[in-house]
Amino acid sequence: MKPIAVLLASSLMALPAFAEPWGNADPKAGKEHHEKACVACHVRLYGGDGSKMYTRDGRLLMTKLDVLQRVATCNSQVRAGWFPEEEAEVAAYLNQQYYHFKE
Repeated sequence: MKPIAVLLASSLMALPAFAEPWGNADPKAGKEHHEKACVACHVRLYGGDGSKMYTRDGRLLMTKLDVLQRVATCNSQVRAGWFPEEEAEVAAYLNQQYYHFKE
């Protein structure tokens, strides 16, 4: 019985980590990464400043985890060479700037 209680307690302590898929990532650093690696591609695809990528009708991202996964996919596609921490910073920036997902 005791091992079950320990497992339950440690699971509950881990819940806050799931509240933010990117933890305490710095959105300011994410903005810098975004400007260096993302904007040119988004301008090529959508014109203007490229922000339509995030504000268009029918976008598929609906959660914070979706944002983080999309950033990881783009990182791979454009070969930005970001580490997971940098992907998290970009995801935090995008959520702060465009998406405003609470959960």
